[in-house]
This record gives sequence, structure tokens and C-alpha cells, in this order.
Amino acid sequence: MASRSDQRTQAGASTPQQAASQPITPELRQWIADQAGAGCSAPDLLQSLRAAGWEADVAAQALAQVLQAPAENSPQARRPPRASAVPAPLLADSPPFLDAGDRQVSVLLTLTHPRLVVFGNLLGPDECDALIAAAAPRMARSLTVATQTGGEEINDHRTSDGMFFQRGESPLIQRIEERIARLLNWPIENGEGLQVLHYRPGAEYKPHYDYFDPAEPGTPTIVRRGGQRVGTLVIYLNTPEKGGGTVFPDAQLEVAPQRGNAVFFSYALPEPSTRTLHGGAPVIAGDKWIATKWLRQREFT
Repeated sequence: MASRSDQRTQAGASTPQQAASQPITPELRQWIADQAGAGCSAPDLLQSLRAAGWEADVAAQALAQVLQAPAENSPQARRPPRASAVPAPLLADSPPFLDAGDRQVSVLLTLTHPRLVVFGNLLGPDECDALIAAAAPRMARSLTVATQTGGEEINDHRTSDGMFFQRGESPLIQRIEERIARLLNWPIENGEGLQVLHYRPGAEYKPHYDYFDPAEPGTPTIVRRGGQRVGTLVIYLNTPEKGGGTVFPDAQLEVAPQRGNAVFFSYALPEPSTRTLHGGAPVIAGDKWIATKWLRQREFT
């Protein structure tokens, strides 16, 4: 017995036919919405689109755009997004220092929107040098998350070299992770591995968001490993001669990279309203080394 999808799309008769460049047109989105409303499942719709000549990635993207987007006037569309709990330093009493377990960390600047804190003396000079020395032999061209697929890819917007440490892979890494967990009130297991990045003169990371866009088809795959990202900590391992600051365009803020200092920001919602658009400004002279820790909603595996 033919499925409802088969009955409607035999030989592609009622399926929008492929275009030369295969754009996702309003007609294609409307056809998907109509068929889904009539009870066709996503696998059936994908099979029908493939049979009609649509490329697999284009068909999957079109299905994700339509099936994950609520109708404009539906209760789901009117419901506000649900905020996540986020890592949060204890700043209620405006302290000049915070207890990070094995050292006192300075509070140099705080913002409310975006929720952002600049820390001083998070790492000692010897720890910065040791991280660079441990990371240097393992560096490779930095990748970014491929939100279309959930994998990784080279991106011209990010021109650094980088590597990841496994959580707790050495006494140095374990000590730093315990310090971060206490400082930010967030479990060690909810953090991704510490990433070290090296930016040479001219290298940069253009402004971007660290959360995973819920509208992208690869996001469900990415968040299986620990949920959304909800916070970012960038630690400066050296002081470049010129340039290399961390910029927040929506806040008109630039944090200067100073060895041992760090900038932390959190985002309770995966959307631009958090004002967490940020980037690594180009290094003008010298080079820049940083360590980045991303925090997830739950245990990262």
C-alpha cells in the first residue's frame, strides 16, 4: 500500500521540481508545509524530494526550515523562548576579588547586558607559559562548527591555529578547570575541553555568536553532547604588541588582551538579544595566545 506521501508525489508530479541552482523557494516551503499538514512524515517528504531531483542537503535544509519553524500565529510562535540557567560569578556585593579556590581573582569590569565580567590574575605567568608550551606541538588550523551538518569545517572568518585539551588530561589542566568551575559556579563536567588558540599578525576571528543557532539543521546533532552553550571564558596567555582585543560590537566594548586576565560572558537564550556578538580583532604586531572554555547546559560528553 502506498504511503500518503507516495500518493501525492508519484513520479514527482505534484512535487516542486528542482531548479538549476536548487534554491529553497517560497513555493517549495509551502509545498512542504501543505504535505506535512496533510500528515506526511519528514522521512516520506525527504524521499519524495529526492525522487523529484532535489539534492539531499538542500532537501534536508528545506525540511528543517519549515518543520522546525512554528506558524506565525500558532501558540508555539507566541510563547517566549525559555531561558537557561547560566554560569554566574558571585557578584551581588560588588566584590573587588573572588575566591577561585587556590587563588584570588580580581574583578576588573562588569556589564549587565551583555552579562560580562573581565577578570584579572586568573592565571599566573608560569601557568600561561606552561599552557602555551603544552599546546604548541599540537596546533593545527582552527575549525568552526558546521551548523548545516553538526560537524566541523575550515572557515575564512577564523584564521588562527588551535587545539583542544581533554578535560583533566594533566595536573595543570585539572587545576585550571577546578579554578574556573569555582569561579563561575558551574560543574567541571559541563565544560568542553580547554581550547588553546594562536593568532599570528593579521589573524582574527570575525564577530560571531558562540551558541548554536536553533534554526540550523545541524544544531540537534551538536546539542546532543551537552545541550546548548551558555557561557564563554576567554583567557589571555600573552600580551600582544598591538591589536588582538576581544570586541563586542553591540556593547561597543573592546577588552584588551593582558596575560593572565580573562573575559567571561553568558547567554541564557540562543539569540542575538543577549548582545553576545563578539570577535577577535586582528593582531597588528606580535602574536596572541588565548585559552577558551565553553560551558554547556549539562554534562559534555
